[in-house]
Amino acid sequence: MESTRTDQAAGAATAPDGRRVSVFADDALGRHDAVGLADALRRREISPDEVLAATRDRLAAAADLNAVVGSVFETPVAGSPAGPFGGVPTLLKDNSDLAGVPTGVGSEIVREVPVSSHGPVARELLRMGLTIIAKSTLPEFGLSASTEFPTRPPTRNPWHTGYSSGASSGGSAALVAAGAVTLAYANDGGGSIRIPAACCGLVGLKPSRGRFVLPTVEKMLPVPIVADGVVTRTVRDTARFWAEADRHSSRSLRPIGSVTGPSARRLRVGLVLSSLAGSGIDDATRQATEDAAAVVESLGHRVEPIDRLPIDAGFPDDFVRYWSFLAFALQRSTPRAPRTTVRDFDPLTVGLADRFRRDAWRLPAVIRRLRRAAADYASMFASVDVVLSPVTGKATPPLGYLSPRVPFDLLLERLTDVAVFTPLHNVVGAPAISLPLGPPSPAPLGAMFSARQGDDRTLLELAFELEQAAPWPTLAGSGTRNGTGFGPTIGVVDRLGRSSPRATVGGLVFGHSTSQ
Repeated sequence: MESTRTDQAAGAATAPDGRRVSVFADDALGRHDAVGLADALRRREISPDEVLAATRDRLAAAADLNAVVGSVFETPVAGSPAGPFGGVPTLLKDNSDLAGVPTGVGSEIVREVPVSSHGPVARELLRMGLTIIAKSTLPEFGLSASTEFPTRPPTRNPWHTGYSSGASSGGSAALVAAGAVTLAYANDGGGSIRIPAACCGLVGLKPSRGRFVLPTVEKMLPVPIVADGVVTRTVRDTARFWAEADRHSSRSLRPIGSVTGPSARRLRVGLVLSSLAGSGIDDATRQATEDAAAVVESLGHRVEPIDRLPIDAGFPDDFVRYWSFLAFALQRSTPRAPRTTVRDFDPLTVGLADRFRRDAWRLPAVIRRLRRAAADYASMFASVDVVLSPVTGKATPPLGYLSPRVPFDLLLERLTDVAVFTPLHNVVGAPAISLPLGPPSPAPLGAMFSARQGDDRTLLELAFELEQAAPWPTLAGSGTRNGTGFGPTIGVVDRLGRSSPRATVGGLVFGHSTSQ
């Protein structure tokens, strides 16, 4: 198969040309989502051993995605059988601790020493019954919007292996979309749940600040921007996860509760097509967002354009300054491998840290302004219930476009053009969900719905309604809701959309890196 190269100076990535990687098969996992798989296990229609064996096979078939850190665990860490997801395999993003395994945070130079105990995220996933079978990839410290590395192979998008899977939860998203697991842990400090969900055609909810309150270091930041969650193929998996995770929510928030379908309430939906940075969005992104608005309006909701968000025009610059501060702090505090220096970190980390050192005197004022943004954001919901916008300012990029090998100033410009809509919700603590309402051509596009802080339930109810009205395609088949059963067969696709002559069974190609 031919390779595609981008200019080395712009961050080259040699990738297979347009392959789709789907590892769905007629095995114990079938086309179940996590809820369906847990129910099948509970009814003993399948056994935990059969599920683990099928998951291992699928992860092996998806190896070309480069989405697993190291190797699949010889002995997975099993959760409580009594949990709501009892026996369901999952992945833990490699910025969370798991006993006996190093936490590499996506870095090529971090000192890899196995940690002695589970972190709070792993403990909670295990309490829910999930079985952790491997760790998933992220770019160094989760600072980028694409899961790419200075020397390691990039994590690839299963819809088109020449494209990015997003970041920073790119490994989790790639493997859920490909069908290796039904859901996977992700976290979000500026779009890291929503951007990979958009790139890989998944559901990704960044919750309100105060949901899933676990004793992690990120909660101690002067502006606590990091939120925990999952990426899934179905809305009901996300809703079920949050019904369970909500037990850790702040008492000041209205509980999400059990959300199992749409609400009868009709919403006022504000439509935003321009970013706070004033940069334009590309034609594909605009079209996908307008199409999503048309679906929303067809369901009886009222869509009203919002010319400009009521947020200070300096917000994008302030967020980059804060992001640079975090890079500096991580660069200085993270244990390194022997014979390495702080200059050996990922060039993006080094560039951001250098940028902070030049601007460090601005940090107190930056923090004050970012904290004030919450009141401005809340004022918008006097006239709307939900805001619809793009997830990213540009369509899913090809690998290499956001590589850490791109010269720093150009890379930062590209990153701020791509991750231009998502950081606001991290700063103000509001919920936002990415839904795969854009066509996967060549890679998926997401639409983002956001709400006032604490109103996560409204987003889930709307997501259920949109999933029913406009079922999104998956690599398992076209628009099969809840991941149950074997739906319509997808034709097998090789390279840029051409039919493949290889033998198939039920629309599935058997062999390494099943392609469609």
